[in-house]
Amino acid sequence: MLPKERVIRALNHQEPDRVPTGEIGIDYPITERVLGRETFYRAKWKEMIALWDGRRDEVVESTKRDLVDLVRKLELDFVPVFFVPPKGHRPQKPKFLDTYTWEDEVGRIWKFSPESEGWPLCIQEVDVSLEEIKVPSTVEIDESELELVRYVVNELGDTHFILGRDADGTFPCPGGITSFLLKMIAEPEFVSKAIQASTKTAIARGNALIEAGCDGILMGADYCENRGPMMSPHHFREYIFPSLKEHCTAFHKAGVWAIKHTDGNTWPIMDMMLEADIDGLHGIQTTAGMDMRELKEKVGDRIALWGAIDCDLLIRGTEEAVAREVEYDITSAGPGGGLIVTSGNTIMVGVRYENYMAMLKTVRDKGRYPICA
Repeated sequence: MLPKERVIRALNHQEPDRVPTGEIGIDYPITERVLGRETFYRAKWKEMIALWDGRRDEVVESTKRDLVDLVRKLELDFVPVFFVPPKGHRPQKPKFLDTYTWEDEVGRIWKFSPESEGWPLCIQEVDVSLEEIKVPSTVEIDESELELVRYVVNELGDTHFILGRDADGTFPCPGGITSFLLKMIAEPEFVSKAIQASTKTAIARGNALIEAGCDGILMGADYCENRGPMMSPHHFREYIFPSLKEHCTAFHKAGVWAIKHTDGNTWPIMDMMLEADIDGLHGIQTTAGMDMRELKEKVGDRIALWGAIDCDLLIRGTEEAVAREVEYDITSAGPGGGLIVTSGNTIMVGVRYENYMAMLKTVRDKGRYPICA
């Protein structure tokens, strides 16, 4: 069975030959170990430096080549694709405050952690006024931004499920998350206008990904943390739900699947995400109360479950513990289809190579259908 068919059967709640697997991102240490060469794919600090130095084409060529080779080498079933900087793009080198802290062109302060090597964190936001929020009449997309997507579709589109990223306008947070959440109470007009603007842009970008050959769209905005949603269910219904529904309707109209990523405890808003008509839930955080057996029992007939091997376990656990968790997910959520095994987030810096290999091996050893619960 081809990888694409495997994923589609799982999305349609049918049993493929085995449980499909893949990741929405694999950071550079494991990519480099698998391929035996350096990469700019998800290399973060190294990638940012290269872009500041005007090496956009080098970054994009490495990402194209290495993403395709990685998927083939690991025999993954789906491939994440995303927009790349346009041709000729050379971002202004920021004003550095220290080695890993800088101020961008609008005054925000960013910090990169060389210890965790995650994405840079904005540690000082700049407030945004209602007048500064502009709802675009049209959304222009430079064709060269789709260079990676078109390359991957050409190389793998006939065989693998192509999952487009960078198309989620449901929770934009101009001015920062804390400020945006407070504005849900104090400045509802600001929040509504910001979401209207970001929704129009995100759907246009999603449609561009679809036209370029994507089979599904991953909407990546996080709504929740360990205790539950960052906003009340009431405010989720008022502000976020209409946008999420609009995204799903647009992507379904274009003929693809709509997958929602969010970390944390999503139970308080689960019914609304289902009502918005998502086809799958990714980023299932088991340590936040999102047990795969419970999910399968309560919502597994309505959405596909993309998860949920705990990232902390992949970083600090043993190969045996990883294998046990994979087997638990497969036996709990695999019967009848509807399961795609992934990490609970991404294969981030710090994940032990041996643990990720144990995860993949267990999927292939234990994920053959029929599966007994």
